[in-house]
Amino acid sequence: MTKTTETAIFAGGCFWCMVQPFDSLPGIEKVRSGYTGGHTENPTYEEVSSHTTGHTEAVKIWFDPAQLSYAELVEIYWEQTDPTDAMGQFQDRGDNYRPVIFVADDTQRAIAEKSKAALAASGRFDAPIVTTIEDTQPFYEAEEYHQDFYKKDPAREAMVMASRVAFQKTHWDDK
Repeated sequence: MTKTTETAIFAGGCFWCMVQPFDSLPGIEKVRSGYTGGHTENPTYEEVSSHTTGHTEAVKIWFDPAQLSYAELVEIYWEQTDPTDAMGQFQDRGDNYRPVIFVADDTQRAIAEKSKAALAASGRFDAPIVTTIEDTQPFYEAEEYHQDFYKKDPAREAMVMASRVAFQKTHWDDK
C-alpha cells in the first residue's frame, strides 16, 4: 500500500454486496468485509447474526486519495444502498444490516454530512435520508469465506444482489 493510503468504512446491508462496487475502481488498494460498531471484540458471523453484539456488517476500503477522493467514495456508497431504510437493506433486515457511514476524522465527517444533505435536497427519494454518520469504531475482519464473496460464488451473489439491483435501476439509472 502506498504511504498516502486512507481508509473508508461503509455499512450498507450484506457486506457481500458492498465489495464489488468498490473493488475494481482506480485507486482502490483493498476492500475487506467485516464487523464494526458493536461492543464485542473479534465477533464471529454467528455472533453478529444473533443480534447480540451491536455490530453491523461493513466494508473497509483502503484507497489512494490522489486517484480517488473520499467524496467520490461516498457518492458511490449512496448508489449501493437504500438511504431511507434504517432497519436493514433490501432483503437483509435487522440492526446488523443498518446503513452507516463510519468517519475517521472531522474531514470525513464534513464530506459525509455535506453529501447526505445534498442527497436529501436532491428530491431523488420521497422519504427522509436516515443513513447515520458515526465515528469509526474497531473494525474486525470477517471470516475468510466472506472475503471477495462475489468472486467465490457469483451465482449466489447475483441472487443476493437482485433486489438491490432493481432498486438501483429505479433510483439511479439517470446518472
